[in-house]
Amino acid sequence: MSGRQFVLLSLNGISFGALLFLLSSGFTLIFGLMRIVNLAHGSFYLLGGYVGLTLMQGGQSFWVAMIGGALAIAILGFVVERGLLLRVRGRTMPEVLLTVGLSLIFADLALARWGGDPILLDRPSQFAGTVELSGVTYPEFRLLVLGLGILLAALMWILQSRTRIGAIIRAGVDDREMVSALGINVNAVFTGVFVFGALLAGMTGVIGGVFLSLYPGADGEILNFALVVVILGGLGDLRGAIVGSLLVGLIDSFGRSLTPSLSYFLLFAPMALILIFRPRGLFGRATVD
Repeated sequence: MSGRQFVLLSLNGISFGALLFLLSSGFTLIFGLMRIVNLAHGSFYLLGGYVGLTLMQGGQSFWVAMIGGALAIAILGFVVERGLLLRVRGRTMPEVLLTVGLSLIFADLALARWGGDPILLDRPSQFAGTVELSGVTYPEFRLLVLGLGILLAALMWILQSRTRIGAIIRAGVDDREMVSALGINVNAVFTGVFVFGALLAGMTGVIGGVFLSLYPGADGEILNFALVVVILGGLGDLRGAIVGSLLVGLIDSFGRSLTPSLSYFLLFAPMALILIFRPRGLFGRATVD
């Protein structure tokens, strides 16, 4: 492998990891706090991208489309959590089946509304060029995604470690019953975290529409990556989301380039090993239900 190829694959892996972090940071909080695998999270991503596409087709800028996609899916997340998930809270199988059913419904609605052809969203004009890095010509937009990932990680670290709501979320991940016994409205915390995760998924969908394109089945593919990130990193831990996203991004980048026939094996084999030797993930902690 040449030096330029190594740099290119590393940049691709890190930027893809940043995209995964934008999606998985909210997903791992939902998983860690609410103890459910929201299998509709990938559909939130895809629908957010399609909302952004509709806004851009209407003449809006990428930035307006990104905000619009995020807000639309945040509203959808609020409706889903308060209208549906709240009614089956604490019952694992109904929660999982409900989110699976929602993902199928959303996928069919998206196919009926936007069709089945892959669609690549236009990059924002401010980041449509390329830059030279270590002899490699690289798209500015991918560096923007990396910057957004770093910014979100910093903001979430401040939120979790320096604010009261962050302390409540951390305590809720460790022991929900104790948080409830202290008089904190756990249902409101659950709703807030779920809506925040949906907002991030909608925003990431618009970014992913530029990064990867939008097409039927993209929801399932991105959800698989998010699940691997959560399992590798651990439930509800920001460090786990960061490290897991970078690992998955780099493994996918190098695996697809060097051993395409084994790319999925290289991705899911570490997940299997983590489940065997450290079921709580790299940074996960024991929780109290």
